[in-house]
Amino acid sequence: MALIVQKYGGSSVRDTERIKKVAEHIVATRKAGHDVVVVVSAMGGTTDELLGLAQEVTAAPTPRELDMLLTSGERVSNALVAMAIQALDGAACSLTGSQAGVFTNAAHGRARITDMDPGRVRQELDRGAIVLVAGFQGVNRETGDVTTLGRGGSDTTAIALAAALKADTCEIYTDVDGVYTADPRIVPDAGRLDHITYETMQELAACGARVLAPRSVEYARRHGVPVHVRSSYHSRPGTMVCAAREVPAAERPSITGVAHDESGAKITVTGLPDRPAHAARVFRAVTDAGAELDMAVQNASHPADGRTELSFLVPADRCLSVLAALRGQHAEIGFEDICLDQHIGKVSLVGTGMRAQPGVLATFCETLAAAGVNIDIISTSGIRISAVCRAAQLGDAVRALHTAFGLGTPEAPAMVSAEGEEVRART
Repeated sequence: MALIVQKYGGSSVRDTERIKKVAEHIVATRKAGHDVVVVVSAMGGTTDELLGLAQEVTAAPTPRELDMLLTSGERVSNALVAMAIQALDGAACSLTGSQAGVFTNAAHGRARITDMDPGRVRQELDRGAIVLVAGFQGVNRETGDVTTLGRGGSDTTAIALAAALKADTCEIYTDVDGVYTADPRIVPDAGRLDHITYETMQELAACGARVLAPRSVEYARRHGVPVHVRSSYHSRPGTMVCAAREVPAAERPSITGVAHDESGAKITVTGLPDRPAHAARVFRAVTDAGAELDMAVQNASHPADGRTELSFLVPADRCLSVLAALRGQHAEIGFEDICLDQHIGKVSLVGTGMRAQPGVLATFCETLAAAGVNIDIISTSGIRISAVCRAAQLGDAVRALHTAFGLGTPEAPAMVSAEGEEVRART
């Protein structure tokens, strides 16, 4: 008997018919002799609806009350799945994040898990129940307040539970059947990967691949949790995310895939004194505004006045907070002006063997140039090359790089239509 943690995303439980299908799959897993813990996201579109209601009440909802509101979505789907399991004569118990022992820091909207105490989950498993845990949420020990974990929080909940329970595997069910070499909605011949290392998956996720949240992959890597990304619409194998030693040698390409991200905004601080501490003050203001900073680049100093420009990316939903924080410290930092560009995108090439393969950066730049894509900012690491370009050119950039580095496959990937039916992309 294995202990399996399963996570179902919002598209998998978007309505009651899909919830019944998910319940059938969960019950079948239990009847196969496995202990099952299930993490569910809110029903598709629920979180946006709740955010819309909050905006109708006030333009600036407080973070604490927003967390109280948003966590209700997961509790609804959690209870409905439990009811559907019970209707199939299965024993089921639904728990909130706090009841399941998910403890976090006090950062509303972007909390991090600090401790797991799955004692209640163990008790319910021992009595033979399927345990349903509401994803995306936890509780802070000091304040007793409910918190949310940010984008992809249900992935993190599931993997954290799998680690705490020492589960045999964590299955992430979504609307595509695994991790692909690029987004199959943009690249018709994107290929599904049978295996991918934690490190590569984390880099792809950080660069915009939305199959798994970056924080959840880091949690899996740190605790050695095997993660199986699968489709909730069929039973075919998906992608195993695991340690490098567990990936067959034939499945370790030097270049793994292309990721893209449209969720960022570029901020440029102009007329910044090119002296020690001034850039640090800018970055401290960004951090204090609750934004994650990405791809910072500083231009050469102007000899005439000793000033420079500093550009960086932040999440688009935090850019106004960052602007307010920087303007609030204008006198202390000493810059001249701030420019905001919300029409940018980031495209990234990811692979563990790029550093040892000569010419990758040159080919990357030549490919984008041939596609008519102008590079605004470029950044490299041992396993990634990322470039910022205009958002309108992002699709062209992804397709061009995917082709140039030979990542395509003749078999079109399976996806899910807007109506929830499996379709196959046309090449």
